[in-house]
Amino acid sequence: MRAKLIYSHGVVEKPILASVVLRTGVPINILEARVNAQKGELIVSIPATGEKLREVLNLFREAGVQVQEFAETLRIDWGKCMACGACISPCPTKALRFREDWSLEFDEERCVACKICVTACPVKAITMP
Repeated sequence: MRAKLIYSHGVVEKPILASVVLRTGVPINILEARVNAQKGELIVSIPATGEKLREVLNLFREAGVQVQEFAETLRIDWGKCMACGACISPCPTKALRFREDWSLEFDEERCVACKICVTACPVKAITMP
């Protein structure tokens, strides 16, 4: 499951993510980060489900971190897609790429829902719910 963690000024300098990992044993992967002295925004992948996932998310919330869960990533209308590649270069995580046969491949695990590809697609084949 992917989520956006927003750290406010009051908690940005605290090792909250490390504490959550140590307390739960869940190895949280940082996919994207923008942090300064005033604010922090992380997009993370949390490899947990059920009660363990709820525990992780609750620990972040209890520590003062705002949590935005990503229910879905982008959708590609393969009937519209021309495999032109306009979405590939701007993708910061390489979630979109060409296969050896030049067909487009989407790796959902790499997607951080930044929506850059949505605006890059000339035929509007990519959408974000």
